[in-house]
Amino acid sequence: MSEEVRTSIHGQWSNRMVFILAATGSAVGLGNIWKFPYIAGENGGGAFVIVYLICIAVIGVPIMMAEVMLGRRGRQSPINTMSALAAEEGRPASWALLGWLGVAAGFLILSYYSVIAGWALSYVFRTASGVFEGATADGVSSIFTNFISNPESLLAWHTIFMVATMIIVSRGVKNGIERAVSYLMPTLFVLLIILIFYSMSTGYFFEGLDFLFTPDFSKLTASSVLVAMGHAFFTLSLGMGAIMVYGSYLPKETSIAKSSMMIAVADTLVALLAGMVIFPIAFANNLEPGAGPGLIFQTLPIAFGQMEAGVLIGTLFFVLLVFAAWSSSISLIEPAVAWLVENKGISRVAASVWCGFATWLVGIGSVLSFNLWAKKTWSLSLFGETLFENKTFFDTLDGLTANIMLPMGGLFIAIFAGWLMKSESSKKELNTKEKGYNLWLLLVRVVAPIAVMVVFLNVIGVIK
Repeated sequence: MSEEVRTSIHGQWSNRMVFILAATGSAVGLGNIWKFPYIAGENGGGAFVIVYLICIAVIGVPIMMAEVMLGRRGRQSPINTMSALAAEEGRPASWALLGWLGVAAGFLILSYYSVIAGWALSYVFRTASGVFEGATADGVSSIFTNFISNPESLLAWHTIFMVATMIIVSRGVKNGIERAVSYLMPTLFVLLIILIFYSMSTGYFFEGLDFLFTPDFSKLTASSVLVAMGHAFFTLSLGMGAIMVYGSYLPKETSIAKSSMMIAVADTLVALLAGMVIFPIAFANNLEPGAGPGLIFQTLPIAFGQMEAGVLIGTLFFVLLVFAAWSSSISLIEPAVAWLVENKGISRVAASVWCGFATWLVGIGSVLSFNLWAKKTWSLSLFGETLFENKTFFDTLDGLTANIMLPMGGLFIAIFAGWLMKSESSKKELNTKEKGYNLWLLLVRVVAPIAVMVVFLNVIGVIK
């Protein structure tokens, strides 16, 4: 493959920091602010956080380096990148299927991710209007139930969020994605810091820190370790084509190892800061820190309704959630848009419209899962094991992508980068010292694949 091919037709990031902001934006999403605090709460706090950090270091960072490396070497959409790299390394053309897997995963994830992001967008305006002021637990629950029971309302917010996302993507790498993340990510961190200052004023800040960082290994189970391993993998946006396509826009002189570590640190920092915001508020209001997925939409609004300046703090919190979701959604659809531009000869605007419309259309299934299709369920079996039984359309898509498609994507990325690429190719692209390269090779060849396989086998029921 010639060096001319290795210039992306979509442009490239202006500098390393913009790439780090964009990739961090892809990684930082609802998983950090919505999911991490409640799974940490469910699994005992500090001990879970330690396991999670170890998993980020030994699984997440090596696979991220591999995915960025493949993207930069191919300089195209994930599908075309894997096709070109397979040819370059003398491997079967079927490796292009890895690119297709990532593009499909990102497309399906965004279809339902946009629906949940629409909830957060709606809650910005609900909270700002003071609807939760003085509301009881029953009142907040009723507001949420009525909201998701209304398909027209959910569809409207889903539509607004998708349109906003595709406007940014349609403007291209420099004028759209780069400019958006340059504002979104710093603003997200500022909002988190403001909310942490508020948490400090609750009188329960140190109790929250104690819960988050003091390990109690008696509460750590085998299941908790698997949850930590799985979340460490998924939170970095690995295996869905997003990091690969962002890597294709990365300048040649930028260090992949340093950038990947900075992205992992920033992503983890957001998750920990979110916990430092949420747990003190939960403790101050006698809320259960392990309240599950309802922590944000059904539990925290009770606290916002009772606290001083609750309207302002609650509004800022949901704005933060929207910004995190928005920065991720941009990256989820970018691989599909890039492929259409490269292969179908259409403009970026047209590709964005087609991808956005198709994603929005599939998302209607998730909208209806909470109301008109709530009793319409699907089941999915693999290798004789029932993976999803009597699940809604939304739950089926979520389970299929997070538990099957992403681990498979990450596993095959590790196999291709670690075992099938020539060492001269990966060494040249990573450009690290010999010891660093050998450590990466060990992790990406052995440790990361075994860990991902353990998670995958647990999901499909082979390991209980």
